[in-house]
Amino acid sequence: MSTNRLESRIGALTLKNPVICGAGEHTMTAEAIRAALRQGAGAVVAKSTNESQAAKDQLDRTDYALLDGHWNPVPWHRAGAQDATLFCRSGLLQRGFDGWIDELATLDAEARASGSYVIPSLILSDLEQCARYAAQIEQAGLRVLEVNIGAPHGEEAAQGAIRLERDAERIGRIVARLRESTALPLWIKLTGQSEDVAGMAAAAQAGGADAVILMGRFMGFLPDLDTQRPLLGTNAAVGGGWALPLTARWISLTRRRVGPALPLIATNGARNGLDVARFLLAGAAATEMTSAVLTRGYAVLGDAIAELDDYLRARGQRVEDILGRAADSVETYQQQASRPGHWTQFAPDTD
Repeated sequence: MSTNRLESRIGALTLKNPVICGAGEHTMTAEAIRAALRQGAGAVVAKSTNESQAAKDQLDRTDYALLDGHWNPVPWHRAGAQDATLFCRSGLLQRGFDGWIDELATLDAEARASGSYVIPSLILSDLEQCARYAAQIEQAGLRVLEVNIGAPHGEEAAQGAIRLERDAERIGRIVARLRESTALPLWIKLTGQSEDVAGMAAAAQAGGADAVILMGRFMGFLPDLDTQRPLLGTNAAVGGGWALPLTARWISLTRRRVGPALPLIATNGARNGLDVARFLLAGAAATEMTSAVLTRGYAVLGDAIAELDDYLRARGQRVEDILGRAADSVETYQQQASRPGHWTQFAPDTD
């Protein structure tokens, strides 16, 4: 048995810890990826790409707002940013595919030396082109592939630039086609903008996914009180610590639906190492931290790893000991019927 209490299994892969740096503008360059690796992340997911020029052009119109609990702006990279909400629109990597893959292969070779992974991320547009890219990624020597079919901006981007899939039957066919194109461990990222996220995950599993990532950020709309116009001028993706219970619920429900054999990876809501522990308890074998890194810097990753390690050491536990522990003890409201309630403490004062 490994002496590393943080070790986590994602199917056939072993991560040295369950903290993953998720894809975004903060993983768009080689030096950015190296900065995340220096913090000790178990894996780093590179900024996503596909073949759509419209999706690449959208990067030029990227914009962000970081907001407090009253929807007022918060300074970036400050202590208050931990509890802030990120409101943003984004686009895809503006690089040629061949050069990008060659660079990632070099970075993944560097990561291997420290027990980490560098993972390319494809955003689905044209399925056949995505399948060709998947095969090329394998040929380049990379070891894992993430395919995002739940990007929140899919319905706002130019038609066909980014596909946001919710139909379970179609998801099954998409994953099956990608599975035909590559033998790499295939991680499928799904949207949370659905009434049946667990059903979509089951379809991805049936299609051959090695792991499922839950869940992409929500789309939101926020009026600006000063200008009385939409903040950022449009609808935008929204995420923050408030999303953790929503993501954890879908992780838990998906574990119940498909069983513990399908590795689940959490994203959307983790701010620190204790949040990673919460996702582990909900059934996620690893957590992708994205907004937290973007808003507070790469040190967030190292801090999360240390905090999770402290939590486990204090309890004499390992990652594998707590995986799914809370999810597997969820009770229905009916099962709670024999336990006393506490509604009276919230009764309004009538004096």
